[in-house]
Amino acid sequence: MNSNLKVAIVSPFPPSKCTLNEYGYHLVNHFRQNNDTKEVVLIADQLPEGQVYEFDAEGCPIEVRPVWQFNHWFNFWFILNTIRQTKPDVVLFNIQFLSFGDKKIPAALGLLTPWLVKLFGFPSVVLLHNIMEEVDLKTAGITQNPVLAALFRFIGTMLTRLVLQADLVAVTIAKYVEVLEKKYKVNNVALVPHGSFELPPMPSFDLPEGPKRVMTFGKFGTYKKVEVMIEAVELVRQRIRVPLEIVIAGTDSPNKKGYLAAVQQQYANVHGLTFTGYVPEEYVPTVFNESAVVVFPYTSTTGSSGVLHQAGSYGKAVILPNIGDLGQLIKEEGYAGELFEPDDAESLAEAIQKVVENDDHRRHLGVQNYFAAVSLPMADIVDWYYLHFGRLLQAA
Repeated sequence: MNSNLKVAIVSPFPPSKCTLNEYGYHLVNHFRQNNDTKEVVLIADQLPEGQVYEFDAEGCPIEVRPVWQFNHWFNFWFILNTIRQTKPDVVLFNIQFLSFGDKKIPAALGLLTPWLVKLFGFPSVVLLHNIMEEVDLKTAGITQNPVLAALFRFIGTMLTRLVLQADLVAVTIAKYVEVLEKKYKVNNVALVPHGSFELPPMPSFDLPEGPKRVMTFGKFGTYKKVEVMIEAVELVRQRIRVPLEIVIAGTDSPNKKGYLAAVQQQYANVHGLTFTGYVPEEYVPTVFNESAVVVFPYTSTTGSSGVLHQAGSYGKAVILPNIGDLGQLIKEEGYAGELFEPDDAESLAEAIQKVVENDDHRRHLGVQNYFAAVSLPMADIVDWYYLHFGRLLQAA
């Protein structure tokens, strides 16, 4: 085992609004608390004026370099230049295909960075949260044009080949390993589970006094749409006397600016409907703890779900669409939840009703999800990374 490493982590970090910022927060903090880490260099995106990055005192030293910008064409150079200046022992990228931009050219150029880092002699590891082969371009809001979809698939294949030029590519779902190895004939792909962010003590599984809160959490507007959830709760209200509230926690997807504002206007007459906006990290536990059930109103998936792992760590029952990666994840990691057919308010209403009117069932789901979450804490996931780092550095 190589100990006392200086690790550079390329990732968004709160209060950045870029996707994967929350995963970056927990990843960085757990690396800082690992005994094998000498120093962390966080290579983050630039914040709006007046905002700053803040870090806990606990853990090893951290140096933050906010050098890249969402949709900037030269992020690859800014990041590479920073790595050459700071000289880390290993570089870890916490990314997905649209991490560096939602415009095609800057997004693609950003994905060149892990390969360039390797060319300049730094061990390069990519945590890739989604793969193009498993993304529904239509429901993810990228394109509905079949010609453009074919073009994006071709470009996605080329970019995946470039990402796979890194020393190691980690994915969070076993199926992704199989797909990449079979299609691209590579042997540098590893399964590294998502991990649970925090390990709170076992919750009571009881709820606060008052209405039961049906909550969803995320970035909405593309393949995550809240209309079906609002309409489903309205159906449940007509059938049972259990008082319910609806909580939409989070923000618009970068691809759908103004989506939540339009939904809020459309459903202004629905009582007990709350839009929280962006949830700062310190308020995330409260949002989960006050909820009776966490709903995933997705029409498709683009990888493992951080929200599912969070819900589990707080002992929450979940309601999931009967699709793709989420179903795979439940089987692999031992989560449990009610399933519904995507974009079907009646199906979702039935699932919600089963949970909110049966507290024993709700608790049973919450208990199983809690134990699934604590079985794979992120502290252990960081140890997995160090095993891979050690092999890379020994082979160098």
